[in-house]
Amino acid sequence: MLADPVAEQRRKGLRVALAVSLGFTVSVAMGAIVPFLGPLFAAQFLLSSSQPMPAGKTLGMAILILATGTVMLLLTAWFGDHPATFLMVLGLIYFLCFAAQASGKGGPAVFLVLVVAVMVPLLGVLNKDLAASILSILAFGVLSGAAMMWLAHAVIPEPASIVPQLQPPVPAAPGYLRALANTAILLSSVTICLTSAALGAAIVIPITVASLLGQLDTTESGRASVGLVIVNLFGGIVASVAYAILTIRPNLFSMFVIVLVVCLFVGGRAAARSADAKVYAGALTTFLILFGLGVSPLPGSAAESFSTRILYVAGAIVFVFLTTALLWKRPSARSVAA
Repeated sequence: MLADPVAEQRRKGLRVALAVSLGFTVSVAMGAIVPFLGPLFAAQFLLSSSQPMPAGKTLGMAILILATGTVMLLLTAWFGDHPATFLMVLGLIYFLCFAAQASGKGGPAVFLVLVVAVMVPLLGVLNKDLAASILSILAFGVLSGAAMMWLAHAVIPEPASIVPQLQPPVPAAPGYLRALANTAILLSSVTICLTSAALGAAIVIPITVASLLGQLDTTESGRASVGLVIVNLFGGIVASVAYAILTIRPNLFSMFVIVLVVCLFVGGRAAARSADAKVYAGALTTFLILFGLGVSPLPGSAAESFSTRILYVAGAIVFVFLTTALLWKRPSARSVAA
């Protein structure tokens, strides 16, 4: 029996809400320095498929992320004091990721590698005390994200009689010019943040930029782009409201309920088989990062700077749209008609 798209979306959305809210609360309770990392990984794992990720693939994903973190940590130690060389190396890594995205390869692993390739240099350069803890932070994030994924599938399994509808791979020409433009955009945001002492902003801006660049590839019109802006800003506004509510009743149960409600609303739409699913997944990413930084023990995560981060997200959105308008080669009318 083929899967009912609506029922499948409901099950997938419930899994995302359960895994993210529980994972987020557990991470905060255990004193995780970056509490949004595990829930972010779990959401990416769950949104990529209605079936649990096989153990071999899960292990491969964990190894890939940890290997990326190790390499980025070594590169930061070797070239961190040589900005020009360091930025060239980062640019090469970002280009490879964007080229893989443009050709339709890698799936969620590419975005997760981008997140790691942004986080590790920023944490390593802007906060020397965290440099030695980065690998343990990544390891905890990967393991907790995988554990929450399996738990969510155990609680809300996919019916055994359902035959998953496999989407045929869509061949895509390697968009090297688009990948090069995306690399320039992301590298510019990382460069700006590396010169700033605001660690919270340094994490929020480049990850928002990387997320938006992936979402913009799915938009086909100016109207869709406007919707993308609104939804991503909505994710930041919801994070601000959620944090304000949490300050009224600052306890783990309140945190769990707040994240659960948000994920039921946003995650459910991100689980749909629709063109705007990636946009809502991006809004969920924005929410998790901002809300996670609000409750994180990282420097620069005080409540008084929370509203400033919303402005950083808005600035990142404007930055992406201005730079893509300048650097992206728009398809001609002939190619669109074809």
